[in-house]
Amino acid sequence: MRIPAWPVAGAGFAVLWLFVRGVELAPTVVIGQFFFGLAVGLPTAFVFRRLYLESLDLGRGARALPAAGRYLRAFVRELVRANIDVAYRVLSPELPIEPEVILIPLRVETDVAVTLIANSITVTPGTVTLDYVADANALYVHAIDGRDPDAIVAPIRTWENYALEMFDEPQSPSDPVPDIVVSGGHHPRRPDEQAQRSLEERTDGQRASNDSPPTDDQSPDDAPSESGDIDDE
Repeated sequence: MRIPAWPVAGAGFAVLWLFVRGVELAPTVVIGQFFFGLAVGLPTAFVFRRLYLESLDLGRGARALPAAGRYLRAFVRELVRANIDVAYRVLSPELPIEPEVILIPLRVETDVAVTLIANSITVTPGTVTLDYVADANALYVHAIDGRDPDAIVAPIRTWENYALEMFDEPQSPSDPVPDIVVSGGHHPRRPDEQAQRSLEERTDGQRASNDSPPTDDQSPDDAPSESGDIDDE
């Protein structure tokens, strides 16, 4: 069964309003604020309905709920652990950090799934998503301590396994996991950026060579004359 997507988005805005408003946990207050959120959220979702999918498959959404619950549980667990870990590193006199940039190829392919993974990485303390490489379907991730890259990637792979189920991706959690690439603590340039920078450096060098004044070893006869007919006159 498929239904229009904008009413679902409007109801989502109403639920979001409850968290933004920070309402008192009383039934009458919660219900009142929820209907207020609907009064604002439904018209807003209708006006901007072209930004959403035309319809939603309720059966698929119901099947995705268990995986979504497992994703949320795994994310919250990693969020708590990462907060404690970063707090320890900040308060430790030795400041045990060794920044690293890791290229993580993904198995999820849909925009929603990639965005969910990238934002989960950024929200988790100690890691930040730097960039997404569309051609390779991979994320550049900066980690505060990259001495054990496998430990950094492990929770991300767990989230990805649940996301594969949530968004009904072509691949499955049992498919082989792509290998990561450790970049040595910095964000490497892409090949096209490297070529462009090399071209700019060569062009700047040629301009500097053309603009340089003649040296003392250059003979006067080698200097260009303003008129070639002066000797004839």
